[in-house]
Amino acid sequence: MPASVVIVGSANIDQVFRVTAIPAPGETVLSHGVSTALGGKGQNQAVAAVRAGASTAFVGAVGDDAFGNSIRAGLEADGIDAEGVRAVDAPTGTALIAVDDSGENTIIVEAGANALLSLRDGDAATIAGADVLVMQLEIPLTTVTAAATVARAAGTRVLLNAAPIQELPADLLALVDILIVNEHEGAFLARDGDVAALAPVVIVTLGAAGAVAYEAGNDAVRIAAPVVSAVDATGAGDTFCGALAARLADGAPLDESVRFAVAAGSLSVQKHGAVPSIPTRAEIEAALR
Repeated sequence: MPASVVIVGSANIDQVFRVTAIPAPGETVLSHGVSTALGGKGQNQAVAAVRAGASTAFVGAVGDDAFGNSIRAGLEADGIDAEGVRAVDAPTGTALIAVDDSGENTIIVEAGANALLSLRDGDAATIAGADVLVMQLEIPLTTVTAAATVARAAGTRVLLNAAPIQELPADLLALVDILIVNEHEGAFLARDGDVAALAPVVIVTLGAAGAVAYEAGNDAVRIAAPVVSAVDATGAGDTFCGALAARLADGAPLDESVRFAVAAGSLSVQKHGAVPSIPTRAEIEAALR
């Protein structure tokens, strides 16, 4: 069965250090816990989509190394179609993450193999057969644009999470159906203009405050997040994106999909790690009840 959600994006191995406070420049702090887990925005979003109930495929690049093998195994263990994962001549991407006691984090990413990801034979058919294509900006912009072009031609909805933020060319934005940004990213892209004008649908995530969705011709939809005790915000935005794509692929309306995604993100911050914290559809639905 063709995947209903296809993610073209990054896959990393996360090295996560738990600290009392994020170190300031020049400061050394001691960690009170360290773990290794699967991560990368693309991989996180793929896991979020499949756990939220979508048939999911992942297109990405890893190194021919032990970390790359771990990523393949992790994707397959979650039931994700990993046929689109290819080995390239670079080490698997890695991220160094510090998480403080309030759940805030800082992240340093070495792109590694992700920087070499390009579309190959077979990827176009995977994208064209999906309901939703999800992408981020931890892979080359040329690859993001190429995938969006394939999706637009096939009638596949294009969802772009503009993170980590960078300048986006007008020809790419013209291909995007749903743009997801946080407040900082939205301000960067809109400058002094209207963030709602960047794409037909623009969703601004607001952290603990939830999210607001702007759709051309309709009133803004504001979804508040439940009050929870956050322990680690790593991957919360990616969980939102993957869960949103899954509900949209189900045919759910925008407001219902955003509400579902906010609930998913709120659940993820209550556990440590990126992939380990991503909830299942049953958990999300229980939280909504």
